[in-house]
Amino acid sequence: MSAPIKAIIIGASGYVGGELLRLIAGHPKFELAAAVSDSRAGQLVGEAFGHLSQALSGTRFVGRKDWLNGIEDGSNVALFSAAPHGASAEVIAAVIAASEEKNLVLHVVDSSADFRYPEQSAWESIYGAKHGAPELLSDFTCAVPEHLSTISTAHVGHPGCFATASLLAAVPLMQSGLTEPDVFISGVTGSTGSGRIPQVGTHHPERNSNMHAYKPLVHRHSPEIARLASVASGRETTVHFVPHSGPFARGIHVTLQARTKEAVSEDQIRDVYVSAYENSPFVEIVGATPKLKNVVASNMCHIGVATDGNSVVVMSVIDNLVKGAAGGAVQWMNRLWDLPETSGLTAAAPGWT
Repeated sequence: MSAPIKAIIIGASGYVGGELLRLIAGHPKFELAAAVSDSRAGQLVGEAFGHLSQALSGTRFVGRKDWLNGIEDGSNVALFSAAPHGASAEVIAAVIAASEEKNLVLHVVDSSADFRYPEQSAWESIYGAKHGAPELLSDFTCAVPEHLSTISTAHVGHPGCFATASLLAAVPLMQSGLTEPDVFISGVTGSTGSGRIPQVGTHHPERNSNMHAYKPLVHRHSPEIARLASVASGRETTVHFVPHSGPFARGIHVTLQARTKEAVSEDQIRDVYVSAYENSPFVEIVGATPKLKNVVASNMCHIGVATDGNSVVVMSVIDNLVKGAAGGAVQWMNRLWDLPETSGLTAAAPGWT
């Protein structure tokens, strides 16, 4: 039996980091070597994540400057970055440089936005800051795993959670040529999508029993969705995206609408999606409208379709922290290491969260 692959999680004390810890704890080939968090260095993982106190008993967070000392030269390393946008690239650049000195075989999957655009200028215009490692942009590929059968780079920038749900809904429809290039997307996300640090918009009294749109048509995920949809489908796509804050903790529900070029049936639309995802173990085309509770805490995406003949509706639900972040990252890392894509990701959704 081959040696386990050392898993390193940067930004391990946030919500995405916690989900990565949970998934790695049950992975058959990745072995947690370091849970990196400068803010919690020295603390037990179980103190930050009570639900992981048994699975990772005795495991402590380490600081960014310390974790590499515990990795033997020549090791195989899977680096997951859950560091914030704008900070992740610089951290990853330092790790890649250090890994070369230690002759590590390294693959990186970044869950931040830092490697979602191939052009430095595009990223900087959207995020309003200097990119932390523009020299590495060509070393990363950004796509959802279902839309890219082969990959030529050593590292991956994972699309955002809204983008993941939207792309899984949009790309087959765009590829089919049955609809006009404009797509209208309304998405609702849970409060964990805003991160672990409390904010006014995620404070429980503000969010509970409440729902509101934010940054309609100007959210920074709009150009990300449009670019990745065009790349994956081969068709130019105009995205009109309106995100909403929902009164729940986990999950994303996306509703996509588009006008058809000519009359279509629901069976035609369903066949498009069944064909597109027939070899995708984490995407299921359901016969009714998809429900969040059927996917939360899993790496699944459920898709439902409807049409009145002249317009199409596609509904997509995922867990924002799993399929939209940590689970998608593990899915990609499995592929980068030539492991079965489903490794460590087959647990069913609990159903009654």
